[in-house]
Amino acid sequence: MSLERIIKTLESFGLKQIEAEVYVYLGKKGPQEAKDLAYALNIQKRQLKSILKNLQRRGVVTASYERVTVYSALDFEKTLNLLEKENIQKTKAIRKTLENFKSN
Repeated sequence: MSLERIIKTLESFGLKQIEAEVYVYLGKKGPQEAKDLAYALNIQKRQLKSILKNLQRRGVVTASYERVTVYSALDFEKTLNLLEKENIQKTKAIRKTLENFKSN
């Protein structure tokens, strides 16, 4: 699967393009420090911290806190499964809200 297709797939599950690019870079290059990610992807460190926080919140990137923080990407298949479950839960919540709206 091409990198572009992986990014588009991740976007279809709700990741922003830049989040998908960071995830893919980590998946391809392995664990990285934020400063190295920022340099390699030409992203401001402040913006990158926000992106990494969002990816961690979604469970697709982990951080190990040692002397310096190192970020790692979850396996691609596990990531797709996780994002799929997240989208299913969102869909169920929307349907429940719609049903409640119709019954009132």
